[in-house]
Amino acid sequence: MADRFVYHCTLRWSDLDAYGHVNNSRFLTLYEEARVALMFAGGRAWGVGSFADGVVIRRHEVDYLRPVDYALGRATAEAAPTVRIELWVEEIRAASFTVAYEMYDGDRLVSRARSVLVPFDLERQVPRRINAGEREFLIAYAPAGGVT
Repeated sequence: MADRFVYHCTLRWSDLDAYGHVNNSRFLTLYEEARVALMFAGGRAWGVGSFADGVVIRRHEVDYLRPVDYALGRATAEAAPTVRIELWVEEIRAASFTVAYEMYDGDRLVSRARSVLVPFDLERQVPRRINAGEREFLIAYAPAGGVT
């Protein structure tokens, strides 16, 4: 497998539900933070800034494997608890791509997810095709031979 993009996401007190766990809807927010870091910061570092011009979500799929506690015991005065999110590109098509994720609380796998994304022309309000620079960037995070 190609390198995964790894993002350490800080948990917020507002992420918690009534049971003291990270709320299931917040998992999508955490995945979003990691995906934005990959596509916007990571893409710009590669010289690909076009994802910031428009990408929309076509589909999310999330498997919740274990609850994530805020775990005040892991917090310090300088830092709140974090989760580690690993991302990679599972599929690239002409006008969409699929990002896969795994979320870890310490060494424990707590969730898996997938998002299908579509590059989008915000001015014209229409989907667009993936350009050559975007494809090259996405392939860097795809398993060898696993991209269509």
